[in-house]
Amino acid sequence: MDADLGGVNAAWVESLYEDFLRQPDAVPAIWAERFRAMQDGRDVSRRDVEQRLTRESVRQVSPARQAPRDADEVEYPSRALYLIHGYRVHGHLHADLDPLHLNPPPPSPELEPRYYGLSDADMDKVFPTGDLVGPGKLPLREIMEILRRSYSGKIGPEFLYISDSAQKHWLQERLESVRSTPDFANEIRVQIFRKVMQAGEFEHFLHTRYAGQKRFSLEGGESLIPLLNMLVHHGGCKGAKEIILGMAHRGRLNVLANLLGKSLADIFAEFEGVQYVDADARSGDVKYHLGFSSDVTTPGGTVHLSLAFNPSHLEIITPVVLGGVRARQRRRGDDLRRQVLAVLVHGDAAFAGQGVVAESLNLSKLSGFRTGGTIHVVVNNQIGFTTNPFDARSTLYCTDIAKMVQAPILHVNGDDPEAVVLVAQIAMEYRYKFKSDVVIDMICYRRHGHNEADEPTVTQPVMYRKVDAHPQVHELYRQRLVTDGVISEIDAEAMVQEYRTNLEEVRRNPNRRPPERHNSLSGRWQGFQHRDAAEPDTAVSREDLSRLVRVAHGVPEDFTLHPKVAKIYESRVQMLDGNEPVDWGCAETMAYATLLDEGGWVRISGQDSGRGTFFHRHAVVYDHVTGRKLVPLRQVENGDMSHFMAVDSMLSEEAVLGFEYGYSLSEPRALVIWEAQYGDFVNGAQVVIDQFIAAGESKWARMSGLVLWLPHGYEGQGAEHSSARLERFLQLCAESNIQVVCPTTPAQLFHLLRRQSLIRTRKPLIFMAPKSMLRQKLSYSTADELANGRFQPLLPEIDQLDTPNVRRLIVCSGKVYYDLLAERRARNITDVAIVRLEQLYRFPYDELKGQVAWFFAAKEMLWVQEEPENQGAWFQIHHCLRRCLSEGMELLHLARAAAAAPAVGSMKRHLEQQKALVDVALSKTIDGMIP
Repeated sequence: MDADLGGVNAAWVESLYEDFLRQPDAVPAIWAERFRAMQDGRDVSRRDVEQRLTRESVRQVSPARQAPRDADEVEYPSRALYLIHGYRVHGHLHADLDPLHLNPPPPSPELEPRYYGLSDADMDKVFPTGDLVGPGKLPLREIMEILRRSYSGKIGPEFLYISDSAQKHWLQERLESVRSTPDFANEIRVQIFRKVMQAGEFEHFLHTRYAGQKRFSLEGGESLIPLLNMLVHHGGCKGAKEIILGMAHRGRLNVLANLLGKSLADIFAEFEGVQYVDADARSGDVKYHLGFSSDVTTPGGTVHLSLAFNPSHLEIITPVVLGGVRARQRRRGDDLRRQVLAVLVHGDAAFAGQGVVAESLNLSKLSGFRTGGTIHVVVNNQIGFTTNPFDARSTLYCTDIAKMVQAPILHVNGDDPEAVVLVAQIAMEYRYKFKSDVVIDMICYRRHGHNEADEPTVTQPVMYRKVDAHPQVHELYRQRLVTDGVISEIDAEAMVQEYRTNLEEVRRNPNRRPPERHNSLSGRWQGFQHRDAAEPDTAVSREDLSRLVRVAHGVPEDFTLHPKVAKIYESRVQMLDGNEPVDWGCAETMAYATLLDEGGWVRISGQDSGRGTFFHRHAVVYDHVTGRKLVPLRQVENGDMSHFMAVDSMLSEEAVLGFEYGYSLSEPRALVIWEAQYGDFVNGAQVVIDQFIAAGESKWARMSGLVLWLPHGYEGQGAEHSSARLERFLQLCAESNIQVVCPTTPAQLFHLLRRQSLIRTRKPLIFMAPKSMLRQKLSYSTADELANGRFQPLLPEIDQLDTPNVRRLIVCSGKVYYDLLAERRARNITDVAIVRLEQLYRFPYDELKGQVAWFFAAKEMLWVQEEPENQGAWFQIHHCLRRCLSEGMELLHLARAAAAAPAVGSMKRHLEQQKALVDVALSKTIDGMIP
């Protein structure tokens, strides 16, 4: 037992102990003896082993530095400075943070005076304090007291990893100046008690009056309510006009009732199943996912507080809120990021485990996404459903992920409401001072199971024995205030009874009305409608197009374009003058230019969106000599709300798409576009599509006009660069929730984008975008097609065919049309007509029926798609095609064979498949076609 443990690797010891548990004889005898002694007949966890060994290591290491014989030596006075630094770095490890004291902290040598060669004999000696807030010299005993209170009390801050010295020094001074100890006036302390009492009593009331119903109780974390209340009020004093709050289901009802002031009658009605009078018959959502907004009066003025609607996918609301904040800041002209801010409430397991958290944190400093700092609040109940922390993460704290953006982390004991409110105050001040993210880790517990019907003692028996024996937060704080003489027992009990009475009176009120549906078309949404919006005029005169193309592609005389870009810009002018056909890049740019000239607002983001993945857009250009950046379209902006922004996003789909969705929710007058580098990359954001884009209006009556630009088409580029998974979007189509389009000409794109911006409704637009078709000259349009017409959901046959002789009507969508057209012309086939479905949802029944009637002699309708049979549109639209058949017409389809992957990896095989597809489609017989 006397082996030297000074350099032992903890991970190695854990591994050795696991080997010992499996086969004691498999480890060296000296270690087997040590482990048996530690067990002492008991089962000892790996953490216990590590802590025991660390303690023995400390005992051996610490005495290595002995106090000096000569107290005047140069190095000796500096030892207190080393100790101060040690506490600033490691003090949080010994802070009193866990209300349940589940896992006593392991020894930390850096917090022991003897680690620096100091002993009890030095406690009354005076040492220099350096930059410690306070007198320049103090006895070591007083220095230790300051350090323990500042860094190892109920608040345990982490920030020494921050590289910005100003931020570190500010935090040091702010914490050390008050010794991380609250000193609120008595009236503030009473107000804190009122909030934490209401939080606890509200949960108790629901638990007893609506027994067994899910509510995802806040009990154990009631200090969240005074924490958020401080953020709102202190934010108002700092200049906040709007605070957008995002959180999952835990404690949501409590926040709605005791922070936002949602009607108790409405909340109780939701528990009682009282239905809305709902002519729209939307699906709705459960009560603990619903959002709300209200105006809160603060000492600094009124703050509009919004709680975002949220699905059960815990952290996915994070980027959505950030996008909403950015849009509101832009609308207000809040370039300093002072008027609108985000507060995000997380769970400990989700904050550590969900990848979207890291993605969203990474947005915080990016020019196209930053919001001036977010305040993150982790309600750390030390469990994830039934999973223990040591199985939920590989880090010491659940908040360690925030260190990637150097956000300070303020750990705080949730059983101390005053300490919680103090860190909220400090967090808000830091956010306004440095425009950076900050994290509050409120360590608490969950009094019940994951939900109220769950039994947590099955998986955490020890933890829940402690929980059952532990007083509630408001009871502890009440006793503290009574002891301090801040409030009498009688007055405290009166406050409790008053609140209980109010709850019961609201519940028993016989005249209580059913809750009214929130009007989602107020404020910025006034003038919009959920359905039946009139079609806008999307045409633009040739004169305006000719004028705007020159402004949108103009550059200063001292700006040198790349030669290839210069040629593209010059060609676009020629296109709009009618001298060349209009390509896709020109039509897209002119859609933006015309909208901006009309006072519009356009934002496009994605990987490589400034230039365009396929070298077609060039909305952002760079001086070929100096590298200077220029966005020529900004020269077209016309009015205070006219704005163009093209953003090259970080390499993320989930967080960036969530951000853009949130942006579109907050600003319906903006045309917001998210572009995937390749269409199938959107798979990484499937949660955003399923929970928000497809279902947001049905669940929450929240419309979005977001455009998903998804390059799609089969060109022999393999499984990952071919399909935008059209079938998945079509599967989600119902209740007029989204639009799915596959335009095949630049003019169609021009009118489509303008329509999306100008129409007085908002539906997400899923755009199967071109790749090789960008340079398919057969697809190009004329300037007159931009100056006239509109978006057409179906494009008819373009060649002159003898209608009575047409025997087959091919219906297709996307790039395959041009393969079919070129081959039909090459073979001089005149008895097969081809029409294009440009809009797959909502399906253009009338337009297709019109084509069927026109080609009255056709006996076959053939659907042709490039995708494998089990993918693409066929299985989602065949019933729509069947409704359009004429009497006696047969419906057939043609596709690649069903496959697990979207496309083959060999160019040769791709070309063979494509040729076979076209050959069969244009053949005289129906051999190879499938009924």
